[in-house]
Amino acid sequence: MQAAVEGNFPTRNQKLMANLKPHSRITASKMEPVKIARGGSINGKDNGAKLPNQVGGSAIRNALFPIHGKNEVTKFLLIGSIKFFVILALTLTRDNKDTMVVTECGAEAIAFLKIYGVLPAATLFIALYSKMATLMEKKTLFYSTCVPFFVFFFIFDAIIYPNRHSIQPSLSTVRSMLRMQPDAKGASVIFAKLFANWTSALFYVVAEVYSSVSVGILFWQFANDVVSVQQAKRFYPLFAQMSGLAPILAGQYVVRYASHADNFEESLHRLTWMITFAGVMICSFYKWANDFIERNDTVTGEVQTKKKKTKMTMAESTRFLASSEYLRLIAALVLGYGLSINFTDIMWKSILKKKYPDPLDYQRFMGNFSSIVGLSTCIVIFFGVHAIRILGWRMGALATPAVMACLALPYFSSILMGVDQPKALHIAVALGTMQTLLSKTAKYALFDPTTQMAYIPLDEESKVKGKAAIEVLGSRIGKSGGSLIQQGLVMIFGDIISAAPALTVIYYSVLVWWAYSAHRLGILFSEKTEETKSHKR
Repeated sequence: MQAAVEGNFPTRNQKLMANLKPHSRITASKMEPVKIARGGSINGKDNGAKLPNQVGGSAIRNALFPIHGKNEVTKFLLIGSIKFFVILALTLTRDNKDTMVVTECGAEAIAFLKIYGVLPAATLFIALYSKMATLMEKKTLFYSTCVPFFVFFFIFDAIIYPNRHSIQPSLSTVRSMLRMQPDAKGASVIFAKLFANWTSALFYVVAEVYSSVSVGILFWQFANDVVSVQQAKRFYPLFAQMSGLAPILAGQYVVRYASHADNFEESLHRLTWMITFAGVMICSFYKWANDFIERNDTVTGEVQTKKKKTKMTMAESTRFLASSEYLRLIAALVLGYGLSINFTDIMWKSILKKKYPDPLDYQRFMGNFSSIVGLSTCIVIFFGVHAIRILGWRMGALATPAVMACLALPYFSSILMGVDQPKALHIAVALGTMQTLLSKTAKYALFDPTTQMAYIPLDEESKVKGKAAIEVLGSRIGKSGGSLIQQGLVMIFGDIISAAPALTVIYYSVLVWWAYSAHRLGILFSEKTEETKSHKR
């Protein structure tokens, strides 16, 4: 899934890591004491393992699993297992939050929750985490960040959800308090449903914050601290492959066990058992990985310092991007994807609710979808780099908006023709599912690599500051902007399906802007690449 895959590579949250110094130890020898990098690097080389070209064995083995030596394999499996269980819990909580909010409040409520719930909660968390990072030792910080999420999920299942009818007002009571008319539509109805189902809204917000924290801060903070630069080149792609298996397992657990409960409350119990197990395993593998690294990374060497990521405010980001057409075009690509995927995702979930109004049926469908996304992720990450090599940068960058444009045409057409009849609804759901799946696949295989490649020809300042600026603007405007636009459409049309004609126009306008930006950036990318080659000569 998206959260699962987007976590395959470090995100902007890792800038918090730069303030944390690598661990050091003093060797018990007569020689001068030196510091030890926890990643096990010795003068820039791996500790305790030979590089792939130094190791015997077939080229296929080195290409598929370029990790050698008992210590290095153990280290990889321990750290990789942390990410596996992080993604497992993330998949289960994500699908569960969508099931509760969509079936109880409607898919349109997601746009409101992201603005008025998730954004303030995430901002508060980052402020609190930054303070904790200055006061706590790394291990304490990890447990203090990780454990509260799983405690909440357990309490929600054991106490909050079973007593929801006692602690939540009824929808009729909320409508009466807000003095709503019986035929009221739009934002007021959505807010009423959110207040009447505030426990599910709370779960959604906490699960959303966990999805950002678990991969971006918990896993990558630890991995970047203990994996050397040379090891990272071989470990990180395999971390992506390993964690890609987690959505497959999580999805099938939901399909074959959790969704076969007698009611949704019992299904939530079954999900929470697995979520709690994943939480225990995250903490356990973190402890085992630390113990192993402290026992085995004991060779003397020099600490590899890692560059700090530049922190930029929204205003600073805007000013820096305004100074460079090249960086503005990269930002346009990031914003284009963020807006367009947001537009189709909520509408897709809205028609899913019409087809699967029962929470268990909706949950079962999302479980199968998560498994398919996990499988496709493993495949596209492996073959994505070869696709770009064959197509070239510009075609690779244009492929994602082109794929999304082609797939969205029959999808929006099916919605515009109406989804009231069962057959029409079935076709719309099938087309929407295909559009969502292949759009995400194109992102992982082509969009993400080409976007990262676009930074390569830039000078050091533009790379560091430009990436920081784009991360700030792209993440905020892409998510918040899409939600705000859809809120406006819901207020005007009453629901997101009725707003389909207007949303179609906005969607294709964004894709045209995105494609033009990719074409223009392709020209500049070629020019800068040639300039870089000529300078090296």
